[in-house]
This record gives sequence, C-alpha cells and structure tokens, in this order.
Amino acid sequence: QVQLMESGGGLVQPGGSLRLSCSASGSISFINVMGWYRQAPGKERDWVAHIISDVGTKYAESVKGRFTISRDNAKNTMYLQMNSLKPEDTAVYYCKIVVAFGTNYWGKGTLVTVSS
Repeated sequence: QVQLMESGGGLVQPGGSLRLSCSASGSISFINVMGWYRQAPGKERDWVAHIISDVGTKYAESVKGRFTISRDNAKNTMYLQMNSLKPEDTAVYYCKIVVAFGTNYWGKGTLVTVSS
C-alpha cells in the first residue's frame, strides 16, 4: 500500500509564495517520476511540473520561472516552491508518483487560493 500526503496549501495574496510538500509512504522501492498537477474550479486537471532522478525537471509554460520542483529521495518527499503567485494559480494541487512497472499513485490534493 502506497500513500501520498500533500501539505502546504492555503490562502496567499497575489505576488506571494507557498511551498507545497508531498510525502510518499508504504511499500516503495524506487520512485521514478514525481510530479505536480492542479485542477482549478470547473476545469480539467493539468500537469504543472515533474522531476525525474538523474534526469531533471520540466515545467508547464504557465509556471516556468515562478515554480521550482525538487525532491529528497532519502525521504521520498517532493516539494513545489511557488513564487509570484497569481489568481489563476488557484487550484487544488495534486502530487503523483510513478513507481515500478509504471504504476501511478495520486495524493488527495491540497488547496491553494491566491486572492487579495
């Protein structure tokens, strides 16, 4: 059983920052890809960024230069540092991991609200 727990969401003013965390626990021998997705109200879930060990990171154009994804393999934890937040960044943020044989696991999400 693998579980993902996101944290760090909340209410922030435009231009502010938040740091999201995603911790994976359970029977995990190796995590290939760790990624963040988000779903705004009334919209589909969109990919935000992902990180692959020994390969690198990739970002959606809408967050490039403002968000930074990182991971701590020893802790099976991933982070998303979000700076210069905009109202359009408001969404539920989900983490996803890809483990052996391409199996995906999703977290339950954490809400980020950017509003004055």
